[in-house]
Amino acid sequence: MTRAVTTAIQARRDARRYKVDPVRESEMPILLDPLSYLLVSAGIFAGAVVSGLMGFAFSAVAGAILLHVLPPTEAVPLMMACSILTQSVSLFALRRSVQWRGSAKLIAGGMVGVLPAIWLLYHVDAKIFRIGFGAFLVAYAAWMLLRPRSEALRAAVGRVHDAVVGFGGGLVGGLTAMPGALPTIWCDLRGLPKEQQRGLVQPYIAAMQVFALAVMLSRNTLSTAALLDLTLVLPALAAGAVLGLVLFRRVSDVGFRSAALGILAVSGVMLVV
Repeated sequence: MTRAVTTAIQARRDARRYKVDPVRESEMPILLDPLSYLLVSAGIFAGAVVSGLMGFAFSAVAGAILLHVLPPTEAVPLMMACSILTQSVSLFALRRSVQWRGSAKLIAGGMVGVLPAIWLLYHVDAKIFRIGFGAFLVAYAAWMLLRPRSEALRAAVGRVHDAVVGFGGGLVGGLTAMPGALPTIWCDLRGLPKEQQRGLVQPYIAAMQVFALAVMLSRNTLSTAALLDLTLVLPALAAGAVLGLVLFRRVSDVGFRSAALGILAVSGVMLVV
């Protein structure tokens, strides 16, 4: 991390300590620093490409960079907002296969899980948060690559199971802006085809992130800086989303799955080290 980025982050922390809005003061917002803007834009672009390919994992990829440049209280809302935009595009493109009724039980459990996650987000040390998020990504990618296939789990499709998985996804999503990890693993263990998985998981991801942002807005915890950050990264977000959708139609199932999981693993390692 460069001295300029470190200085900008420290200025932002000092501003919060004395309850000063850094956008209104003379300190330069982090994304107005050219290097920081390029780093964050690169993370947003990469996350949007992967999201267009897989339908999820935007924040897993983008977070590997954003959480090194922005504090979690700004990085997570920014990733949520960007992911909502990319999910909206995917939902429109896959509108014929979306299963809102099937996602209802996951969404109900997830909304319960988001509430404690929002509280934890503002009480977690930044370094511990980053390392924990990275370790989760490495474990998640390894599990997806090496997971056993269990026929018995395909029959375990009850309301309780879906609600519990939804709760876990909401808890993880509130802390990392990546609510789709657990529901995706759960759908895969049940042997659901790719189209059905995306039809179930994408509405869940969109609903969780909209709900989490609504909770933040209701508590007045969404800063002006986060809104400014979103405006500045829109070009990178749009370019990445378009490229991801184009690649989705051209890359084979095996190719894009292996590449995406490799990116998740590398992103996790980058956060841990």
